Amino acid sequence: MTTPRISASSYSNTAPLIWSFLYGANHGKVELVLDNAPARSAELLAQDRVDAALVPVIAAQFIDDVKLVTNVCVGAREKVRSVCLVTHGEDLENVKTVSLDISSRTSVVLTKIIFREFLGFEPEWRAAEPNIELMLAESDAALLIGDPALALSSPPYKGGVSAFRRRGGSLFRTFDLAELWHKYTGLGFVFAMWMTRRESLEIDLAAARDEGLAHLDEIASNYAPQLQLTKDEMLRYLSENISYSTEETMVSGMDLYFELAAKHELVPVRRPLTFI
Repeated sequence: MTTPRISASSYSNTAPLIWSFLYGANHGKVELVLDNAPARSAELLAQDRVDAALVPVIAAQFIDDVKLVTNVCVGAREKVRSVCLVTHGEDLENVKTVSLDISSRTSVVLTKIIFREFLGFEPEWRAAEPNIELMLAESDAALLIGDPALALSSPPYKGGVSAFRRRGGSLFRTFDLAELWHKYTGLGFVFAMWMTRRESLEIDLAAARDEGLAHLDEIASNYAPQLQLTKDEMLRYLSENISYSTEETMVSGMDLYFELAAKHELVPVRRPLTFI
């Protein structure tokens, strides 16, 4: 029997979903491909090079014959902390250019929806590597995702959907995208889900998630030093900000997200979702 091949990004927020395959009950049962960019996992799935992949949810609108694994996700009820727009202090209403970290197409589409649908205008978009200093050297704002965004936005000063932080000689203002989405819609948001193009999967991805969630303390201890966060800050992020199950408000948020993506022609056509 062929060993199943799965792919995921190596961001800290995916760690509870893949812990079982690295260290737990599923160790050795799959071939796990890890990459920093969620978009790379979507690429592997589209090319049929993996049996399942943890990919940005927008991939469901682009990959043929794709099926979503029910109730396992990387999402946020209100605030995510690791997907944000960053400025040098400017309000988003004054932004004319945005550098986009293209590692996750879901976050790029969400950014465009926020500007078009909720702020009522569209800045100039510029694709960029995830280096905040270089991004803001050429644009008024930058979309940053994953651990680089988490490291920049934590711990933020309190207040609204934005927070200020000084690093080195620079002042950064971060706008949490999940919090902006919740402000305008009242809904949660799903950033990524396991997807497959197979008719069935032998891997129990929900059980793997549950095993990972039972080891959050260990995961937080592992990632905190890399991101220069305290263990408690890391643990709060993984347990309070990130939701690994698709709650009702998050499912409604995903439906609205796809609807608005189609309205603003950010996807070719609104595809119905198939679950496995």
